[in-house]
Amino acid sequence: MDPEVAAKPDAANSGDVADGLSRMLDPRWVDLERQTGWIATMVATTIGVVAATLLVVVYDPPRLATALLLTMMAVALVLFAWWQQRWPGIAYRHASYRVDTDGLEIQRGVYFRSVTTVPRSRIQHTDVSQGPLQRRYGLATLVVHTAGSESAEVDLPGLRHEIALRIRDHLLPRSADDAV
Repeated sequence: MDPEVAAKPDAANSGDVADGLSRMLDPRWVDLERQTGWIATMVATTIGVVAATLLVVVYDPPRLATALLLTMMAVALVLFAWWQQRWPGIAYRHASYRVDTDGLEIQRGVYFRSVTTVPRSRIQHTDVSQGPLQRRYGLATLVVHTAGSESAEVDLPGLRHEIALRIRDHLLPRSADDAV
């Protein structure tokens, strides 16, 4: 990540969300993603235990095969849990956004990086969504719907709810004749 991007203050602390500065996502996004990772790990563990139990009960494999299966399952679940806790911090360092008078630019990706630019002239409408965990952390996802078929919906998770609302308001058409 560019050191200049990391040094920029949160958009809530500055006057205008459309100042053209690159900004990081809210740091609470990492905690949210880690909590989501724990939930995914618990679900995967439950499914794995039920599947292994059914396999052992129905097929009654030899003890060595059962031990090998349970060991492989435990190792896979530990690696999955570790990845779910490690990855959000890595992804956070490689995600940023920029809002200016021309539109929205989103940069993300660790291995395969992408820059998505959404010009204001292509924006049809915007949404701000919050799930229950996002509400707990005060975060939201900005969803921008654009004209066209490919990538017609661009989302930007990890924004403070107030910032997402301010960006949404900025990206809305300025006059009644701007609407499609």
